[in-house]
Amino acid sequence: MKLPVQLIECPRDAMQGWSHPIATSDKVAYINQLLKVGFHTIDFGSFVSPKAIPQMADTADVIRQLEYDSNRHNLLAIVANLRGAEAAMSFPNIDYLGFPFSVSPTFQRRNTNSTIEESLDTVKAIQQLCTAHNKQLVVYLSMGFGNPYGDAWSPQVVFDWANQLASLGIGTLSLADTVGVASPDQVHDLTAYLVQQMPGTTIGVHLHATAQNWREKMKAAYTAGCRRYDGALKGFGGCPMAGNDLVGNMDTLWLIEYLEESGEDLGLDKEALDKAVSMAGQIFV
Repeated sequence: MKLPVQLIECPRDAMQGWSHPIATSDKVAYINQLLKVGFHTIDFGSFVSPKAIPQMADTADVIRQLEYDSNRHNLLAIVANLRGAEAAMSFPNIDYLGFPFSVSPTFQRRNTNSTIEESLDTVKAIQQLCTAHNKQLVVYLSMGFGNPYGDAWSPQVVFDWANQLASLGIGTLSLADTVGVASPDQVHDLTAYLVQQMPGTTIGVHLHATAQNWREKMKAAYTAGCRRYDGALKGFGGCPMAGNDLVGNMDTLWLIEYLEESGEDLGLDKEALDKAVSMAGQIFV
């Protein structure tokens, strides 16, 4: 029997690299609308250095104004170090912390100012903090399908780090195509291997795609057995720390289209979704 699909909407990813500031009131209104749609989780903000990601400096102000119902909603915040994780602990309505763990040494240094080995120690500390505060940690395998820096990459590199992370008790690992380099074959083969080898771990994908290749990537992940998908309405977003031309996030509407065509009942409020799409068109201009 298949597990229910987890559809993760990522306004944080859409907003973090946007070229001009988005007002806190607009973020609050938009995320509150997204909460009405029925997504499994809203990746709403991040507790990171405001110098590195100015757009996320108001995350604490945003969460205080969200219309959160613990029986219906899950909120996820990104952190890049233990200090950020400690800041997130003061908000009981944050259910998940997300940590970007790059299999590319260059990108890990650029993104979190630490080596991969140092970041593994950080993951251990954050996992302990999450356990103590009844939160769950999601680790993203950034640059999981390759990187533009010439760093060594192979499926085995990804599998080795995934195994180390799972051994720490991490319940969810998400393969992240950070700069949109993944081929459909890569998406299928890496996802299928992890799904098959780690039956006790939720394996997700955070894909970047274009209108020309999204369906092939989505089919690859779905047929590989993936049940957790990240997306952003209208395909906005990408990591500003990557420092190159980015392929946008997988448009959530593409995810919904494919999953519903495949017979998945997502339980979404389509009227609320339509309003959220309209709001996205007004905010991201």
